[in-house]
Amino acid sequence: MAPLLAEIGGNIHIGLAALGAALGVGFIGMKASEAVGRNPGAATQILVQAILSTAFAEGIVFFAIYLAH
Repeated sequence: MAPLLAEIGGNIHIGLAALGAALGVGFIGMKASEAVGRNPGAATQILVQAILSTAFAEGIVFFAIYLAH
């Protein structure tokens, strides 16, 4: 019974990390497009920051998968 509960806990852990990363990437994209709409001259700098932030948000899922296995 204990191994089954541990496996379920690991799966929930990965699912919540993936959900959080997906929400984070969505908010990053939303706010980046809003920022470019407000200041088109800073589009390149905003794009660089958005790409870095997206990579960090998606990195959370890889840590969750690594820790579960």
